[in-house]
Amino acid sequence: MFISIVLLCICICFLFVKLQPQRVNNFPPGPPALPILGNLLQLSLSNPLKDFERMKNHYGDVYSIFIGHRPAVILNGLKAIKEAIITKGSDYAGRPQDLFVNAIFQGKGVILADYGTNWKEHRRFALITLRNFGMGKKSMEDRIHEEIQYILKTLENSIGTTISPQTLFHNATSNIISQVLFNTRFEYNDDIITVIIRCITEITKYANGAWATLYDYLPMIQNLPLPFREAFKSHKMVQTFISSMVTEHMRNRIPGEPKDLLDCYLDELEQRGADSSFSHERLIGFAIDLYGAGTDTTSNTLLTGFLYLMCYPDIQERCQQEIDTMLDGKRCASFEDRHNMPYVQAMIHEVQRIANIVPLSIFHSTRKDTELMGYSIPRGTMIIENLTSVLNEEGEWKFPHDFNPENFLNEQGEFVKPEAFMPFSAGPRMCLGEGLARMELFLIMVTLLRKYKFIWPEDAGKPDLTLVYGITMTTQPYRMRVQVRAIQ
Repeated sequence: MFISIVLLCICICFLFVKLQPQRVNNFPPGPPALPILGNLLQLSLSNPLKDFERMKNHYGDVYSIFIGHRPAVILNGLKAIKEAIITKGSDYAGRPQDLFVNAIFQGKGVILADYGTNWKEHRRFALITLRNFGMGKKSMEDRIHEEIQYILKTLENSIGTTISPQTLFHNATSNIISQVLFNTRFEYNDDIITVIIRCITEITKYANGAWATLYDYLPMIQNLPLPFREAFKSHKMVQTFISSMVTEHMRNRIPGEPKDLLDCYLDELEQRGADSSFSHERLIGFAIDLYGAGTDTTSNTLLTGFLYLMCYPDIQERCQQEIDTMLDGKRCASFEDRHNMPYVQAMIHEVQRIANIVPLSIFHSTRKDTELMGYSIPRGTMIIENLTSVLNEEGEWKFPHDFNPENFLNEQGEFVKPEAFMPFSAGPRMCLGEGLARMELFLIMVTLLRKYKFIWPEDAGKPDLTLVYGITMTTQPYRMRVQVRAIQ
């Protein structure tokens, strides 16, 4: 009996050693991993950012973990991320295709699609179309200003009370990207926009949350009726909404006279023919990508921005003084006015740095055997950019851990953008919507600060600046008091 127990223990130990994930020769170091679970037990399911920081301090700027049996390399700091994502951008431009987010979106869009001809064609089309968005009689700037009027109307009706800005900013940014994509906006109390925004929020909540982590680490649970199925239901609802918009455009559009991005895509589809990568199925995935990303990231940046401006009223006041001076006599701000507002520019960029909206970017994968910082990285290795480590990096910022626009001002008070500022990531996979997001943030924040003063309610207790982790970071729910400024 004793011998049998000893033999059983030896067999278990042997299996444990054989099944334990192993790092290949010259692979980045990292913590030991368990069979099946990998490093799951060493990461917080609700927010792994502190765990990544702890591992960075122990293993260095480039280290590895195991997601189940699969190795992943975590990149920290400007030097490592720049080498991988910019210098060797094409080597690291792939996307892992077997994660939770890929299962939801099925790789049909442009954000999660793997690197290749189809992705290149769609990305080039999106960049050109968004850059030249003077379609019809409305430019991109006109569309943003049009939506700002609805924001102002909502705030005007809230004078003397407190308002929760979460819904307001989500509705506004959703309508702006909706105008770009569909030439359509929705009233803020419209059931359609309410449901779609809730679905997008639901997807982002799950995408980098605990259930997504379990889904990626434990393939055996992927078909079980667990809570992450809600994200699939939400995606189906968004897909149905986008499909209905595409059907309506196909029925009513005038070929060659595009009013929005969907019309442009359908024109492109007709010109290229059936053999191209353009298709109705890809159009739906493409539109879902742009709609979701265009709604969630900018609205959460605005929420962070106004929360911090209420907590730092001196910064808010200095911005308003610069706005008053530079816009004196002008009816409204234009995006070009940013060049004359160095402090406002610095404040907005500092908001983006602090907001750290997509802290782990979108995961990459290597397209071939390559190297990084002296380590060997095999083809197909998952790559995770820890953008938090760059946006807070010691030595790259004057005040890496404080909210201070001086991080973006030189000694002469001129606006400068440090190399470590990469909230949109960088390289071939840099965020498609950077231009639109920058324009939205500037025009919305300048217009609102010109007209109103934003005050933390006296009865609301101490502000909580702790951000809620997810595929996109957001603030804790909060309320604000809006006061009309005497000088405008």
